[in-house]
Amino acid sequence: MDGGWRYLGVVGRRLRWTIAGAVASGLAWQGAAIAAPLLIRHAVDAGVVQGHRSALWWACGGLVALGAVEAAGGASRHYFAIRNRALADAYVRDGIFRRALDLDAHYHDRVGAGELISRASNDAELVARVFDSIGHTIGYVLTLAGASAVLVVIDWRLAVAVLAPLPLVSIGFGRYSARYASRTKINQEELGELTALVEETISGIRVVKGLGAGAALSARFRRKSDDVVRTALEVANVDAVFLPALEALPLVGILVVLWYGGHRVLSGEITVGTFALFNFYLALLVNPLRTIGQRVSTVQRAVAAARRVVDVLSAEPEVVESAQARPFPESAAVRFEDVRFSYGGERPILDGFSLQIPAGTSLALVGATGSGKSTAAALLARFYDPVRGRVTIGGVDVRDLKLDELRRSVGLVFEETFLFGDTVSGNLGFGAPGAGDDAIQHAARLAGADEFVERLPEGYETMLGERGFSLSGGQRQRIAIARAILADPQVLILDDATSAVDATKEQEIRAALAEVMAGRTTLVIAHRPATIALADRVAVVDGGRVVEEGTHAELLARSSRYRALLALATAEAVA
Repeated sequence: MDGGWRYLGVVGRRLRWTIAGAVASGLAWQGAAIAAPLLIRHAVDAGVVQGHRSALWWACGGLVALGAVEAAGGASRHYFAIRNRALADAYVRDGIFRRALDLDAHYHDRVGAGELISRASNDAELVARVFDSIGHTIGYVLTLAGASAVLVVIDWRLAVAVLAPLPLVSIGFGRYSARYASRTKINQEELGELTALVEETISGIRVVKGLGAGAALSARFRRKSDDVVRTALEVANVDAVFLPALEALPLVGILVVLWYGGHRVLSGEITVGTFALFNFYLALLVNPLRTIGQRVSTVQRAVAAARRVVDVLSAEPEVVESAQARPFPESAAVRFEDVRFSYGGERPILDGFSLQIPAGTSLALVGATGSGKSTAAALLARFYDPVRGRVTIGGVDVRDLKLDELRRSVGLVFEETFLFGDTVSGNLGFGAPGAGDDAIQHAARLAGADEFVERLPEGYETMLGERGFSLSGGQRQRIAIARAILADPQVLILDDATSAVDATKEQEIRAALAEVMAGRTTLVIAHRPATIALADRVAVVDGGRVVEEGTHAELLARSSRYRALLALATAEAVA
């Protein structure tokens, strides 16, 4: 079975009770509508034609009762429709969100945030629409089947003449469905690309404005938007051919009833009430036929969307926990053993990379841009696995450690700071949910953040804007350092953690970092000489491997390469 259909079945099974409620409501709603023309036939034949007033009263009373049933069925059907849609939408979104958290950096490198947002919003909504409309659809199918059966029972000759075109509908459905599915898939892919472009632009709005790239991006967005409109019109073209033909079928039936049925009334073969009943049923079939045609398009869109959702849910992370995963070791000694790594099969970033950091000591990695320093940090945190060699902590390969324990025990502070749209306190305690106010404030003091936090309108309870952009770069960096301090990791990675800190605060943060690094295994990736000097030892990386190692003072004295790197970093900082 197709993955999209299978996923719709999974969602349907989870909502089976509310779907049953929607179906029951739809059956009651349309069942009453089907029964009403039978009462009208009785009222015409027994009441109007034969002059029996009591028959009219009973027919009118029955219609009132049927109207009450139809109203109650319609109301409950609407309730279940909204409920099913909300539950299905939430189920799809939750599934994508959870899977996105499980997937590793390889997947997120390949599939952008905008694409995932599109699948968790646009595609989730399209899947949910199927379960919104299920009560309507089943009710309308009942109307078609029930009305056709009643017509055949009452007068099969006239029924055959009226219903003869219906087999053509099934042929039309097949052709319509195939064309609609292919065009819908293309339209949703274009919409996903447009959403990704919007997400990238908004996320990088400062870069866009700083480079004056607004006009170019606007033109690119217009082209993408035109593609979405073009593919949407291709979908609409399919509807424009099929739906009017579908709506015309009942009108053809009415013409048949007027001509053939009228002659049979005049010849006395059927009653006036039967003639009226056929006309009522044909009028009743117009909306169901139109709606079922629209539901075919709804289902096709949902199947295409479900396939895109399944693509995310079925994606497998490359970084997985070992079946015999071990707890994090007591010793936090770090070792890289002949590590080779490349991104996506490209030229190796690390090749023959070997390094050792004894437990409780610190080491600074220094090298030119692109030399592999941050990649080494990512391998230590096991965002990726090496192609060759291994990375160990306490003598245990990180691939053999429990992932949750590894991530809790290895703390990272990145050059590009990310803060959540939460309070200062919430951001600080993100990695340590149980931390109290005293611990949070202590970590802020160590990172030199307490002074500016206390000046904020609501102190530690001040809400930060998206990504923390209401703070300066240096302030965000200090919040990130405090967050890592509070998590109290056994291994700490500082990836250019002081790059956004101004000179007046750098001394304070260096003092805080020195205190935090004391007795803790620390990998420092830095360019500033004063930050590098905090580490016990320094390793110089070039060509994906360690080429020199020693203390800061030793390398200053003997290594021209090291002095050149520091001179370049100093020149960049001054510039």
